[in-house]
Amino acid sequence: MNTMTSLLGGLAAVIVLYLAGGAIRNLPPILRALLAGLIPLLAYFVLIVGRWPGLDVVAMHISVFLAAGLVLFAVTQFRRHSVGRMHWAPKLLTAFFLGLIVINGSLLYIAGKGLPEPLAGWWLGSKGNAVYSGFSGVVAHDQAAAKAVSSELSQTRRESELGWQVEVSGLDGNAPVRAVQVRIKDRTGLPVDRIEGELRLLRPGATQAALTVPLGALDAGTYGGVLRLPASGRWLVEVRLLREHKLHYRNTQELVAP
Repeated sequence: MNTMTSLLGGLAAVIVLYLAGGAIRNLPPILRALLAGLIPLLAYFVLIVGRWPGLDVVAMHISVFLAAGLVLFAVTQFRRHSVGRMHWAPKLLTAFFLGLIVINGSLLYIAGKGLPEPLAGWWLGSKGNAVYSGFSGVVAHDQAAAKAVSSELSQTRRESELGWQVEVSGLDGNAPVRAVQVRIKDRTGLPVDRIEGELRLLRPGATQAALTVPLGALDAGTYGGVLRLPASGRWLVEVRLLREHKLHYRNTQELVAP
């Protein structure tokens, strides 16, 4: 589900539920505001079951829905106790929360998909090349990170000694479904057989794969599979090649799904 769609749709639902709650007699305004914020929030929780978007996205929905209900309550109270035109204070409060929603939604969009390409090229300077401005994750700076760097260097050395020539095709483009092929040759140019290959799909900064696609043998030294991107945004695809259950090759490529 698109984050902006769920945010704006949920915000509209909060407003509709709050207005509808006014038709219920003897319903306290504060309870009316809480119900208007909680019902769309519970519906959102149901929709994301099995499709966890990340704690930051969920936290944004919680704050926006509940804050919208409380702002509506504050505006109602001001209107109930004021005569004539509405005071500037509730107007300023409403404008503040609307601006906060727009800014947070924009930052979340940029973090996942990056700036729109024309704006990114103008702001960051493209020089005719593609510009990627999405958030690429974080890098830990602790003892575990040092071990990971050492392991990565060892893996690189083993790959160099192995001498495999690996060619990956099918990952380029913008299609949500991509047929991926991996061709493997040894130092002499002969195809490498008996390979157990897989594609691991991860979000930048995530440690657990969102999807794993096995690569079946298509021909001598050629393996393939179909990669279906489950959502839009920025992804990392890790190509892993094993032989006799031992990892011999690993490479990561960045993808962008519209």
